[in-house]
Amino acid sequence: MLSQRNQKIDFLRGIAILSVLVLHFNLAYHIDQSALADIFSVNFINLVGHNGNYGVVMFFVISGFLITTTSLERYGSAAKIKLRGFYVFRFARIMPCLLLALLIISILDWVHIPIFENSPGSTSFFMGILSVLTFWHNVLMAKIGYFNYCLNIYWSLSVEEVFYLFFPLLCLLLKRVRYLVVVCIALIIVGPIYRSFYTQNEIVALYGYLSCFDAIAIGCCAAMIAQKVKLKGRLGKAMQIGAALLLIGVYLYSNIMSNVVIGVTLFAIATAVLLVYDNSHDVVSAKAMRLPGRMVCWFGRNSYELYLFHIIILVLMKTLVSPAALGNITKLLWMALFFGLSVLVAEGISKFYSVPLNKKLRAALK
Repeated sequence: MLSQRNQKIDFLRGIAILSVLVLHFNLAYHIDQSALADIFSVNFINLVGHNGNYGVVMFFVISGFLITTTSLERYGSAAKIKLRGFYVFRFARIMPCLLLALLIISILDWVHIPIFENSPGSTSFFMGILSVLTFWHNVLMAKIGYFNYCLNIYWSLSVEEVFYLFFPLLCLLLKRVRYLVVVCIALIIVGPIYRSFYTQNEIVALYGYLSCFDAIAIGCCAAMIAQKVKLKGRLGKAMQIGAALLLIGVYLYSNIMSNVVIGVTLFAIATAVLLVYDNSHDVVSAKAMRLPGRMVCWFGRNSYELYLFHIIILVLMKTLVSPAALGNITKLLWMALFFGLSVLVAEGISKFYSVPLNKKLRAALK
C-alpha cells in the first residue's frame, strides 16, 4: 500500500536523479578528465558518466508503478477513475514548478545569456517553450536535433505527461485490468522493436514516445502484479539481489546506445522487480535508515525539483567557468558545488513553493 511515503521507492528515485545529475555534469565538464581518472579506469568513468539516461528509464518505471497503484487504491478499479481528480492531482504537482523553471529560463534568454538561447537556425524560443508546455518537446527535438541546452532535458517530461494524459482515459475505456495488461504487453513488445530501427539516432531511440512507453508499461504491470504476488522469503530476497545485480550489470555493460534495444527493457524489468519486492514488505521509516540511505531518499523525495532546476544551475556555472579553466582537482570541487547548489535550490523550492502550492491547488480545484 502506498498510503504513506515509501522510503524504498524514494531510494530508487534518488539513485535515478543522482545518475541524471552526474550525466549532465559529465557532459558539461568531462569528469573522465579529472582526478577520478587516477582512481578508476577511464572506461568505467565514461560508463558511469554517460549512462545516466538509465536513470530516466527508472523514473518511467516508477511513474507507471505509482500512478497505477495509487489510482487503483484511490478509486477501487480502473473503471471508476475520476478524470477531474486525476488531472487535478497531476496538474498541481507538475505545473507550478515547471512554469517557474520556464520563467527563469525565459528571463535568462531575454537578457541574452548565450547558452540559454536556441541554436541559430533551429526554431524560435517561443516554440521551444510551447513544446515543453504541450508535451511534444521530444518530437521537436527529433525533427531539428538538440537546440537549447536547458530546454532539451525536458523531453522526458513530454513522455510522462502524454502517459498521464491517456492513462485514465484508457482505464475508463477498457474498464478491466486484464485489458489494460494486454495494452501494456503490446507496448512492452513494441518498445525494443521500435528502438531497433533507430540505433543510430540517439534522440529517437532514447526520447521517442514508443521508445519509452515500454518502461512505463512495465511499471504499470508491476503495480498490478504487486496486488496479487508477494516476493518474500528466500525467493523474494534472491529476486531482489538478482534484480539489483542486473541493474548494475546493464548500467556498466556498455554505452547505453550500443545496448539500447534490449538493455533499456532489461533495466526496466529489473527496476520493476525491485518495486514489487519493496511493495511486498512493510514501509520503512526514514529514521530506520542509515544516514547514506536517508540522503539518497532526500534526493528521491525532491527529484522533480532537482530535475527541473539543476540544469539552470549547471548552465549558469558553465557560463561562469569553462571546463578548460578547471584542473583535475578543482573540477571535482566544482562538481561538489554543483550538487550542493542543486540541493539548496531544490530544498528551498520544495519547502517554500511547490509543496505549499501543490496543497493549495489540490484543495481549490478538487
